[in-house]
Amino acid sequence: MWLPLLGLIVGMLIGSALTLSIPIYLASYLAIAVLAGLDSLLGGWRAILEKKFDGPILMSGFFVNVILAAALAYLGDLLGVDLYLAAVVAFGFRIFNNIGAIRHVIIEQRRSARQQAARRDGE
Repeated sequence: MWLPLLGLIVGMLIGSALTLSIPIYLASYLAIAVLAGLDSLLGGWRAILEKKFDGPILMSGFFVNVILAAALAYLGDLLGVDLYLAAVVAFGFRIFNNIGAIRHVIIEQRRSARQQAARRDGE
């Protein structure tokens, strides 16, 4: 359960230690790709907590979301429309939904554990 979070923290530490220049014209594509990846990772963590995790679904969703989100931003640039904003809103909504669901699952698991411990103590 904590392995994805550990991977995220290690990735953030490695990313902050390495200096990598991104050209300004690629910044919006990278931002959308990061949001898409974060959405997939949080969805995977939620699936782990709900005991519905499937590795191939996580991996395919991760890469498809990242590629499609960057392609949507690129298409918007070609058309002269800020389509990346639609992706930001959609992924932002999904990220907050996943965080809320993760919070609910963790709280319910802790409540269940406390109730089971109270039943054992009462016996």
